[in-house]
Amino acid sequence: MSEPRDVDSMPTPDHLLHTGSEHPVDPEDLVRASGREPTPELIEKARQDLAKYGAVAVERLLP
Repeated sequence: MSEPRDVDSMPTPDHLLHTGSEHPVDPEDLVRASGREPTPELIEKARQDLAKYGAVAVERLLP
């Protein structure tokens, strides 16, 4: 019998991943793309990066 799988530990399916050139990116998306959980500080930093670099900010994390 196989062990139950923890859905949260499974990788995100490719069809759910996107980059800035395909869809709008919000600050929370940018934080999550970096592999971190959103906090107010990280969201603010991401907001600044998006203002400075635009959607290309996510390309810097996910080339």
